[in-house]
Amino acid sequence: MFEALSDQFESAWKKLRGQDKISEANITEALREVRRALLEADANLDVVKGFVADVKEKAQGANVVSGVRPDQQFIKIVYDELVETMGETNVPLADSDSKPTVVLMAGLQGTGKTTATAKLALHLRKQERSTLLVATDVYRPAAIDQLLTLGKQINVPVFEIGADVSPVEIARQGLAKAKEDGIDTVIIDTAGRLQIDTDMMAELAQIKEVVQPDEVLLVVDAMTGQEAATLTRTFHDEIGITGAILTKMDGDSRGGAALSVRRISGQPIKFIGVGEKVEALQPFYPDRMASRILGMGDVLTLVEKAQEEVDIADAEKLQEKILSAQFDFNDFLKQTRLMKNMGSLAGIMKLIPGMGNKLSSDQLQQGEQQLKRCEAMINSMTMEERQNPEVLAGSPSRRRRVAKGAGYAEKDISKLVTDFQRMRGLMQQMGQGNMGLPGFDGGFPGMGGNPMGGMGGMGGGNPMGGRPMPGWRGAPNPNKKKKKNKKRKGFGSL
Repeated sequence: MFEALSDQFESAWKKLRGQDKISEANITEALREVRRALLEADANLDVVKGFVADVKEKAQGANVVSGVRPDQQFIKIVYDELVETMGETNVPLADSDSKPTVVLMAGLQGTGKTTATAKLALHLRKQERSTLLVATDVYRPAAIDQLLTLGKQINVPVFEIGADVSPVEIARQGLAKAKEDGIDTVIIDTAGRLQIDTDMMAELAQIKEVVQPDEVLLVVDAMTGQEAATLTRTFHDEIGITGAILTKMDGDSRGGAALSVRRISGQPIKFIGVGEKVEALQPFYPDRMASRILGMGDVLTLVEKAQEEVDIADAEKLQEKILSAQFDFNDFLKQTRLMKNMGSLAGIMKLIPGMGNKLSSDQLQQGEQQLKRCEAMINSMTMEERQNPEVLAGSPSRRRRVAKGAGYAEKDISKLVTDFQRMRGLMQQMGQGNMGLPGFDGGFPGMGGNPMGGMGGMGGGNPMGGRPMPGWRGAPNPNKKKKKNKKRKGFGSL
């Protein structure tokens, strides 16, 4: 969602490159680019004015550290201001000592409020907090059925007594049920409206008075841009909210909502929705979001995603296999599926520092497609062939059978096997710390310099559509005739 904003900030840094110090004269143009970037991201106008003024004041008074370029110093100032604007620290969900903790969900219709309610329940369940969902949206057709379906999907109970009872009474009975059953947290899904109206606010106020919630979370569609901040402020003035959940952060929103909500409303963003699946909810960390906005990636979130999916015992076994060159197609398939569970290839790449803006959406889409091709070919193999790729290497009839089953040509299977064997050998070299050997130019042999490339007809050895990934030179092709070059000696560049 932040690609355009990151590109605009990159233009601002360029204005300061080559300068020997930060001054009012040389930051004027950079600040103009920052202002343009924020406005095009649909950030609130007041937020933009305040942000630029604060950055200007801090930049003019900053002493450039020895060995640090002015553009790098300016990036640090902008980063700090972004973090401050979005809230500085993560604000966790309340956990009341007097159980149950009550969370009241509010928002306009179409923001993904009911889905966000289920996502939050799943998030709490992972923390071993028992949860009861209460369906009080008696106005929107099938709203109660939707919550029941989601509750069944995540194995969380839903309290409902039909659409003929007032929402206030449903909330009252739902809370009583939670107390009776010893539930840790009650999440009340309220009705949304197409627009803010008096009746809506009055009903929310009544429910709030009855259940006395520990949290009132406003679900905001990030696609609404600066209107998200205005909406948050209005709800806070009318009923008093304690935080917000930004949904659809994986879509085409330009980032303005994330930058505006805290500064305008005074209330923190507590969670962000990053996909349609119920697992796609993340706690909001301002420092991590600032890193993403500036194209620095988000390693901590990537690590957390991996920790949720990776079993330590499995990881140790995999390490042993790599060191002994026993890594097989089953292991490759398992790792591919693990990566899918962590999210899309595009989403993962954006969390890696320096990679967020290096690959186009078309390249990432091609990478996803090529991984699917590999999976299809492996699924067509017998267990023996998966465990021993050498069996396929020495048997044309087996390769033809696998190709026919997967719907590809025999040459694709041959390439998959050959490149896999090369990759396995290099993984062993990496595991043993022998990457300084002559002949290694920083990539997997025969794989276009890409650790995932070359797998079975993957765009000439690169899953990104034939163009090497940034930072990878690519290893020499052993089938290609070498040019004589007496001047080149020593180790390949890593």
